[in-house]
Formats: sequence, C-alpha cells, structure tokens
Amino acid sequence: MMLFDRIGTFLGIIFHLASDPINIAVLFGSVLMGIIFGAMPGLTSTLGVALLTALTYGMDTSLAMVCLLAIYVGGTYGGSYSSILINIPGTAAAAATALDGYPLACKGEGGRAIGLTTTASTIGTIISMLFVVSISPIISFFALQFTSFEFFLLAFFGILISGTLTSPDLVIKGWIAGFLGLFLACVGRDLLQFYPRFTLGFSELDSGVEVVPVLIGAFGIPQIIQVLKDRFQIGETQKLQRIIPEIGTVIRNIPAIIRSALIGVGIGAVPGIGEDIAGWVSYGTAKNTSKHPETFGKGELKGVLASETANNACVGGAMIPLLNLGIPGSPPAAMLLGALMLHGVTPGPMITFEHPTFIMEVAAILLLASCAMFVTGLLLAKQVVKVLRIPTQIFMPIIGVLCIIGSYSLGLNIFNLYLMLPVGIICFFLTEMGYPIAPLVIGVILGPMADENLRRALMVSQGSFMPIFQRPVSLILFIIIVLTIVSQFEWYRNLKNRAMDKIRNRGNTCEVILEEDESEK
Repeated sequence: MMLFDRIGTFLGIIFHLASDPINIAVLFGSVLMGIIFGAMPGLTSTLGVALLTALTYGMDTSLAMVCLLAIYVGGTYGGSYSSILINIPGTAAAAATALDGYPLACKGEGGRAIGLTTTASTIGTIISMLFVVSISPIISFFALQFTSFEFFLLAFFGILISGTLTSPDLVIKGWIAGFLGLFLACVGRDLLQFYPRFTLGFSELDSGVEVVPVLIGAFGIPQIIQVLKDRFQIGETQKLQRIIPEIGTVIRNIPAIIRSALIGVGIGAVPGIGEDIAGWVSYGTAKNTSKHPETFGKGELKGVLASETANNACVGGAMIPLLNLGIPGSPPAAMLLGALMLHGVTPGPMITFEHPTFIMEVAAILLLASCAMFVTGLLLAKQVVKVLRIPTQIFMPIIGVLCIIGSYSLGLNIFNLYLMLPVGIICFFLTEMGYPIAPLVIGVILGPMADENLRRALMVSQGSFMPIFQRPVSLILFIIIVLTIVSQFEWYRNLKNRAMDKIRNRGNTCEVILEEDESEK
C-alpha cells in the first residue's frame, strides 16, 4: 500500500508542476539555455547553474529547482552538439562523445548522431530519476543512524575522494585544493561558541564566507580569463540532416544504454567526481565489451550512446548523496547545494521530515526536464547549432556582467564582489598549475558540516576520538579514508602489484598442474 501511495504522490507532483504555465515556460527556457551553455566551448552547465543560483533568490523553492535542474540537464546534454559537429567538447562531460561523434558527422551522419544522443540522454536521465526515488529512502534510513563523528568523517571523505579523483596529475594537488576550501569554510564566527576566526578585523566576514560568490568566482572568472587568453575561434560546423532518432537502433542498443545509465548513476553517487568521468568510464566499458573494439574512434554509434547516456544519468546519481547526505556528487550538484541553502532547504537525513515530498519533487523535475530536453533537442537542434558559429569571446562580457549581478544580488552586498574577484583570480592560477577546482568548492560547502560535527563530537566525548573505533559505521568510514590515503603511496602500489603477480603465478601454476594431470590420464 505504501508503494502505491508513493506512486500516487509522485504522479500528483508531476501533474501539479506540469499544469502551471509558468513552470513549463521556465522549464523549456532553462533547458534551452542549458543546451546553449553546454554547446558553447567555455560555457559549462556548472557555470550556468552558478550564475542562475543567485538570480533565483526571489523565486519560491519549487520554481527555483525547476530552473536550476533544467539548466543542469540541458547543459550536460548540450555538450554533445559541439563534440559531434566541430570536434570540440562544449563541456568536459562530452569529451568522450567527440571520439566517435565527429567521425560520424564527417560521414554526413551528424543529424543521426544528435538524434540518437538526444534519445539516449533522455533515457539515462529517466533511469537515474528512478534511482533517486527508489534508493533515497534506504540511504535516509541508514543516515539517520549517524552521529556527529560519522557526519564529520563523511564530509572529510567527500573532500578527500574529490581531490583524489579529479586531480589531473598529482593527487596531493587535489587534496591541497580541498583543504584550501576547508580553510575558507572556517572563516567567520564558529557556530558553537560564536568566536571569530580568521576574520582579519573585517566585520563582513563574521558570518563566514558566502558560498555563492565563491562558486561564481571559482568557475566564472577563470573561464572568462581562459577564453580571452586562448583567443579561441569557432570553425565551420558540419551540416545537419535527419535528426529524428531511429527507434530500431535505440531498441537494439537498449542493454548497452541501461548498462551505461547504471554506470552513470553509480559514478554520480560518488562525491565530487562528475559527468566527465562517467562518460569516459562508460565509453571504455562499451569498447572493452564490444565484439569489434577496432571500430571505436572511427564513427561507432555505440561509443556515442554510451558516453551520452552515462553523463546524463550522472545527473540523477549526483542527486542521491546531495539530497540524503548533504554531499554533492558533482560540481554542478555543489552549485545546487548552495542554491538549496539559499532557499532554506538543508539536505541531509532530516530532509524527509522537514520537507517530506522534496525528493519526489526533485525526481519529478528531472523527469519533466528530460522530456523538455528531448523535445527541445529535436525541434531546435538546427537553430541552436547556429550559435556555435558565434565566437566565444562575444559571450564573455555578458558572462562577466552576470557574475557581478549574481554575486551582488545576494543580499545586495558589495563585499561579495570583493570576495568573488580574488577567489576567481586565485582559482585561475590554481587551474594553470594543475590544481582542480572541484575539491576547493566542495571543501567550502562541506567545511561547516565537518567543522561543526567534529567539535560537537569532541565536546560530547570530552576530547576523546575513541567513539570512532567503537561505532561500526564510523570505523568503516575511517578505514576507507586511511586506505584512500595509503593507496596513493608508491610502496603500497608496489606491494599491491607484487601480491597480484603472486596470485597470477599461482593461478598459472595450477593450470599447468591440471594440464599435466590430464595428459597423464
């Protein structure tokens, strides 16, 4: 009976959202804007969500989530346009799509590829939405058993794993970026004893570092500087022919699409990784399991379907830890966390009690956004692609103005601009030196959670760390953190390789003995 009640509630929310013309107008407008942000190299879904976060301040929570989730879904999908037509990924999430998408466009099948990727992205988003609805109650149940030590270790692990998996070369750079964000989160008066920390005498910092100006500065300013520095020019795009998807091709590839969607959901649920990793992992899996891997990179449809299904499925996967644990699963999800806090919604185990239908509402918006993406992608593809012929530099002054408006509109505080600019410049130089920005942003967002829960736990335990080793969940989290750190040392890798070699040698020895026994018989 409870299942039917949940289905009835879910359908009721969908009907309520879809029956409001304002919701539908904002939904399609945000999806279209997301597609343009995703298609234009230099403009990403992360930047789009960051810019709109402050602009939704005056909206009610439901309409704001429609706007932000729609631009997130559209931006993740929009990167496939430039990947297929000009061989330049509009977003990092669409990088794997270019390997086979552009060869297809060179063969005159660009429209066919876009039609199929639109369908695959829609299916991936819908599958991830089903996981948001079905898995969230289970995660919330276990999260309710958490104490302060568990929440601290969970936040610390989120920062650590984000730095580990997003660093382009040295893992230590990702960790440094994460802990720099953790330090920024400690600026201001602490929440337990109201003592000022690292405020340098500025009364504006007493309330802490505002998340939205940091997010806009970290992703917006470096992107503007990078595009203007590179003097990037868009070349001539390939012409589109038939865009209507081939239903037969989609049906034949349903098992591969479902597999890619599951990969996307799983990777999205890991804190801080993002859609680009999901696309590459899914593409690699499709190539490794194919009977003809030599066709990949030469215009293989399965490669395009795999990467595009996974990166859009990652959107719903990132919602699972965001809503139930308060930990973002990707950089755009980190922007959404800031938006939720801005609207008075605190994600975490208590969200089902404070906002009983909120998770259902998010899932309903994902479903509607995927449908809007499918319709917009098919009907307006030829018009949206014309935007690719516009040099990216023309958009940069507009983005700069939106960054200023977005930071200042939050409380109409000029100090937010003074905060946004230095953070953006610092993040640009960090990016140039190979430091990932995602761990820094996640550190800023998860820092208060880690700081407050650690200090509260130590107050309760009178300064003792022993409860970590006395509770099963905290002990498991502690072991995972230690293994994550130790696994990056060279001696551990050598030890692991030697152990694996011994296992392989024993297996080979057993095979030889069995063959000899069979020959003797």
